[in-house]
Amino acid sequence: MPNQSAVISLLGNREENQDRVKVIETDDTTLLIAIDGMGGHANGARAAALTVETIEKAFQEQSHPVFDPQGFLHLAIGQAHAAVVELGAEHSVEARPRATCALCLVQDGAAFWAHVGDSRIYHLRSATVRERTRDHSHVEVLLYDGIIKPEEQAAHPMRNYVECCLGGDADLPRMSISCQKEMREGDVMLVCSDGFWSPLEEEKLAGLSAAEPGALETNLKILGEMATKAAAPHSDNTSAAALSYCG
Repeated sequence: MPNQSAVISLLGNREENQDRVKVIETDDTTLLIAIDGMGGHANGARAAALTVETIEKAFQEQSHPVFDPQGFLHLAIGQAHAAVVELGAEHSVEARPRATCALCLVQDGAAFWAHVGDSRIYHLRSATVRERTRDHSHVEVLLYDGIIKPEEQAAHPMRNYVECCLGGDADLPRMSISCQKEMREGDVMLVCSDGFWSPLEEEKLAGLSAAEPGALETNLKILGEMATKAAAPHSDNTSAAALSYCG
């Protein structure tokens, strides 16, 4: 059975959907993309769309499987950042378009991922969260340093403060890039915006890797609807892309 993939992007209680998600597949390689345009800045939706366009172009210019996955992820994010910076060149620094970014490359029985901001990547196995990215956010720093507890994150007054993103200043933002991660049959890779992961307990996300074969799309949609309902009446754009690995 081939690998299964699915995407979801819900408006939530917002006037505009500024998220963009995409799965790009070749015979040898799959790239999962989740971009969250930052709504407090001009052209957030355009920044997200331009980021996807730039990353997809960089991916299509590679041979597949990608020879240097980590180098590709660094290059693609750098090119996307430069494109979003250029998009906002005529705005003041405070109003320039920005976006967060999460990418996952799957090939040759392994996954590589990279992110900027608080869009996340989850590696799910046997109904557990094997690994997830650490957000580039102030609240995540407080949690990591033991200043707050996990249950305090949702209500923290700085829960929406992202410490780095694409766009804004010309300097390349801090990005986190993983080493090679072994994939096993039944593993699920999930990339998503904060509107998807923040209202949900990790146990519910982990359930994606316990789904029946072929049910990924249905279960991803169920989780997205659960997230928007849990966060109502202030739910964010709620978006995710997932891959179920069949070996």
